Amino acid sequence: MGTWTLWIAFHAGVALFLLLDLGMFHRRAHTILAREAALESTVWVALSVGFGLWILFSHGRGPGLEFFTGYLIEKSLSVDNVFVFLLIFQYFRVDSRYQHRLLFWGVLGAFVMRGVMIGAGVILIQRFAWILYLFGAFLLYAGLKLFRVDHAVHPEKNPIVRWAQKILPLAQHDAGQNLFARENGRWMATPLLLVVIVLETTDLVFAADSIPAVFGVTRDPFLVYTSNVCAILGLRAFYFLLAGILPYFRYLDEGLAIVLMFIGAKMLAEPWVHLSTGLSLAVVGYLIDTPMTRKIACHPHIVGEELETLTLKAAEQSLPAVLELSGIDKQT
Repeated sequence: MGTWTLWIAFHAGVALFLLLDLGMFHRRAHTILAREAALESTVWVALSVGFGLWILFSHGRGPGLEFFTGYLIEKSLSVDNVFVFLLIFQYFRVDSRYQHRLLFWGVLGAFVMRGVMIGAGVILIQRFAWILYLFGAFLLYAGLKLFRVDHAVHPEKNPIVRWAQKILPLAQHDAGQNLFARENGRWMATPLLLVVIVLETTDLVFAADSIPAVFGVTRDPFLVYTSNVCAILGLRAFYFLLAGILPYFRYLDEGLAIVLMFIGAKMLAEPWVHLSTGLSLAVVGYLIDTPMTRKIACHPHIVGEELETLTLKAAEQSLPAVLELSGIDKQT
């Protein structure tokens, strides 16, 4: 369904919102607290839902439901990204003030990589129809593997990082949130550039699961790409919103594994069994909702305690600024 006009308009809109996000709301490095993250996440979700409704009313029920199903799949699978991103930031001891900027550059790289992967997938499907069965089998394998997922992060084993450490001269002084800094009269990479490289390669691994899953719902490259981009756009706010309470969703990996296996089985059984897009959307929504709400329903006090801890941390971080604005000396 994507014409050149739609492709250009979509990218222009994405560029505008990213410029507003980085140029106005996140020009200065600061720690993003839960309230700000919740507001930003709501805005990104609202923009994505609005775009999906436009597709629904302008191009029909079929494309609209395909977009929403692809968006829900990508959004749910990105929850696992959040957990790994958290471990990466902890491993590199990245200051919380700089994490949003690093995720911003990571998102830009993800657009390019996923665009290339989706384009390659479309070409392969058009030339070799049997590739869909390969995608289906891969999703079944990925789902089974996710049941035994190991979230340990070992950036030192990443071959791209090891290559970058050997090739790129690294600055030794603190350069803030910059990826490059001038030192001794020459430009050098900062350690934060290595973090971005790890984020990019990690997202590439996750995209290998999520993109075939969306192809299991729709073959339209515009819908596959836009649903991916819309889900990724809110990933930064999603990270700051969920990072604190994500460890309590102990059944989440199982839910995501079943989603991948469901989409894989759907692709393999397509010649004999046809599931409507609406039914697929309902099944995926149920499979995602159940593991995320089960822990809260059984132990609501756990999440409540974590939210209370986050609130206390936010107050603790805000106290110096409040004292400064009120003219009260911190030593008193």
